[in-house]
Amino acid sequence: MQKQNEYDNKRKKTLRWGYLFAVGALCVFVLFIARIVVLQNTNVQEIKDDYINNNYRTATLKAARGNLYASDGSILATTVMRYDVFLDFKTMKDTVYTNNIGALTDSLSKMFGKPRAEFRKKFDEQRRKKNQYYTLVRGLDFDQYDRIRKFPIFRKGKNKGGFIIDRNYKRELATSEIGAGTIGIDNGVVKAGLEGAFSKYLTGTNGQRLEQRVNSSQWKPIDFWKVKEPTDGQDVYTTLDLRIQDIAHSALEKQLINFEAEHGTVIVMEVATGKVRAMVNLRKIEPGIYEDAYNYALKDNIEPGSTFKTISLLAAMDDGFIDENTTVNVGNGVWTYAKQRISDGHGGGTYEISDVLAKSSNVGTAKLITKFYADKPQIFLDHLKRWKLFDKMDIELPGITKPRFVTPESKKWNAAALASLSYGYASNINLLQLTTFYNGIANRGKMLKPLFIDKIMKDGKTIFEAKEEVIVKKMASEKAIQMMTSALTKAVEKGTAKSIFTPNLRMAGKTGTARFEYWLPGPMKYRASFAGFYPADNPKYTCYVMISEPNVSKGFYGGTVSAPVFKEIAGKTFLKTPQNVEKEMLVDRKVNLNKMVEPNVRVAVNNKQMPSVVGLIGKNVIPQLENLGYRVDFKGVGRIKEQFPLEGTRISKNQRIYLSLQN
Repeated sequence: MQKQNEYDNKRKKTLRWGYLFAVGALCVFVLFIARIVVLQNTNVQEIKDDYINNNYRTATLKAARGNLYASDGSILATTVMRYDVFLDFKTMKDTVYTNNIGALTDSLSKMFGKPRAEFRKKFDEQRRKKNQYYTLVRGLDFDQYDRIRKFPIFRKGKNKGGFIIDRNYKRELATSEIGAGTIGIDNGVVKAGLEGAFSKYLTGTNGQRLEQRVNSSQWKPIDFWKVKEPTDGQDVYTTLDLRIQDIAHSALEKQLINFEAEHGTVIVMEVATGKVRAMVNLRKIEPGIYEDAYNYALKDNIEPGSTFKTISLLAAMDDGFIDENTTVNVGNGVWTYAKQRISDGHGGGTYEISDVLAKSSNVGTAKLITKFYADKPQIFLDHLKRWKLFDKMDIELPGITKPRFVTPESKKWNAAALASLSYGYASNINLLQLTTFYNGIANRGKMLKPLFIDKIMKDGKTIFEAKEEVIVKKMASEKAIQMMTSALTKAVEKGTAKSIFTPNLRMAGKTGTARFEYWLPGPMKYRASFAGFYPADNPKYTCYVMISEPNVSKGFYGGTVSAPVFKEIAGKTFLKTPQNVEKEMLVDRKVNLNKMVEPNVRVAVNNKQMPSVVGLIGKNVIPQLENLGYRVDFKGVGRIKEQFPLEGTRISKNQRIYLSLQN
């Protein structure tokens, strides 16, 4: 009985302590829950502001921009990785630092060309301060990064060696030969050129990562906690053909130097597709030096001058007002219409319709257009509207201008306006739109939208491929198109462009010589143009050349200044039976852009001795030698690999120099 009582007492005592413990635990739990509830509903923001927001942040991980390619796969612009190196001296162990700092500073001295003592002094100072994010160097390429990360201490990594890497992307052009004016830019504020046009494809999706505060101005990435990985942009293949671009660039630059002009433009378009194979815009920055920094082809509206006569006369041909038997008497080449004096630069008498274009007669064109459309100018203007010449072109590249014409609704319209319009004045239009019109004639009346994009690829797969886009299905009757093609061919064979005639390649085109700023006092300013296509009987390419403000003492007519550029481009891009053109130049080859990134080097002939030009870029050297009075024969493109005569050989003016270039 006594044992039973002792058991009951112990049991009651144990249960009592158990109940007390359970009640205590329950109270603690309730207080804990209550505290959580209080924290959640009272000072959460305060804690977040005081600690989390002040010590951590979510930063953007930039996505790599896609590559921009030429049509043959050569890179125009690419995104490269750059590495910034930071050091966490608090993480470095004392023994590691003491035993290896000498070898580290020695390695850094050899890599960066600075004294060892300079590095040692800075490192010891930062170590005393326990700096956790000291900036050592920024902008290393991969080879430099790969080298530095193997240095003593650094090879132990972030946790033991305090070696912190931050990766950034940098946009780089693969060649300076195309230039900023064509490739363009997209820096988030300004969008221009191909980069701006295709930014929606090239731009990827940014990611995020967490960063920890090191001090008042520095944040350290926490690499193991990435909220979201970035998605890189797509690769864009443009329509540019680098071989044609290089030929056009060289031909234009040489002529700009010869005529001391202010700027010039060349556009080469593929007839059957509307793909722009070359677009060169060069402006003078100092005598003899030109750069591609502004896209005149798109952004400048100009009075086109005589190249517009093709447009005017095609309208009359399509309406049936004129045909092969039409003649017009231009008298002595001077005609007054509505109190406006109109004159021709050459010739007089009675012209056939083909002669009006071939001899670029202002009087003949104005007489014909005013004869048929003076009472109803809107019929003439309706042709221009149907050919989309009143519309701003719907293309990817930003900054293209909208054409402007003086019409009966304009305050500037008067009785003489139609005559002025007929031969290229009283209107403003960009060169790409004019090229598109000529390309429509070359394409037998089917006008195509200019294309600058070939395809878009992602991870090696084609996700978009451009197709031709028809702007005007039938510009004019088949007879009118044939008649105009014949007239433009005659202009090259017997007219104002006969200086570029060659029996090996039939070319069709129209010269243009336009005055501008003619209302201002001072010397006259001219734009010399040539627009056409080749070969005339089965056109492959359309080309427009414009050179602005040539030195008038050297020449200013389109046939003298711009037509030779057209001929050189045609010869080097198409001729099947080349004349003065090496066969190797006519074979499509991929241009190695790495061999072309180099500033223009000045070439001088001292003491009548041949300089060394091996290793220099041919397109930079050849125009200089020709301007010095030497005849240059060359084959290939890119850098010069062989020369004759050899360096130091005595040479005389008019001597022929032979150069062999890389392909």
